[in-house]
Amino acid sequence: MASRQSSKVPGAAEFVPPTRSLAVLAEAVQGCRGCDLYRNATQAVFGQTGSSAKKPRLMMVGEQPGDREDREGVPFVGPAGRLLDQCLEEAGIDRREVYVTNTVKHFKWEPRGKVRLHKKPSAGEIFACRPWLQAEIEMIEPELLVALGATAAQAILGAQFRVTQSHGEVMRAEGWPPVLATAHPASILRAPRDEDRHRQAAELVQDLRNAKKFLRK
Repeated sequence: MASRQSSKVPGAAEFVPPTRSLAVLAEAVQGCRGCDLYRNATQAVFGQTGSSAKKPRLMMVGEQPGDREDREGVPFVGPAGRLLDQCLEEAGIDRREVYVTNTVKHFKWEPRGKVRLHKKPSAGEIFACRPWLQAEIEMIEPELLVALGATAAQAILGAQFRVTQSHGEVMRAEGWPPVLATAHPASILRAPRDEDRHRQAAELVQDLRNAKKFLRK
């Protein structure tokens, strides 16, 4: 399992303010130059909780903002976010009580005509952005992390972790809260057939139910 500790200082560390609140962090991340992704992004997209006054017990971590998130500055507001909202509702989890964020805070993309296509962040970019995720965890103090997709899961649980083999199980990694990995909604939307999308969405709902069950203990 991967530890949050490393002898190498991640690139974003110097940009994370010592005096912390979510509001301070969300403002400071806009000035982050810890890697080069900021150069082609509209803005950094920090985590956000729902409208509930309750402190979130569940924190969901995806890969990176998408095109719409990059433009609006809010995580999980595109098609994948809508699917996530539907799955949360079906699993009986109040979206307003969930903190959602991403492993990488800037949108990495490549042009395809007039369209900006998602491009997977590198291991170095993920590592560079880690201090922001650590700071969010320190502020939220979640009882459970839900890692959405392979990038988020491997950033926490190590490069050898396979979501397809161990999704829906609560795992432990040194230096992190308990972690449950599951599919990213975007990967479900990319499935080639309707039956595959329905099956994978049902698996995501079941994994979220496992998360809810864990929080009830």
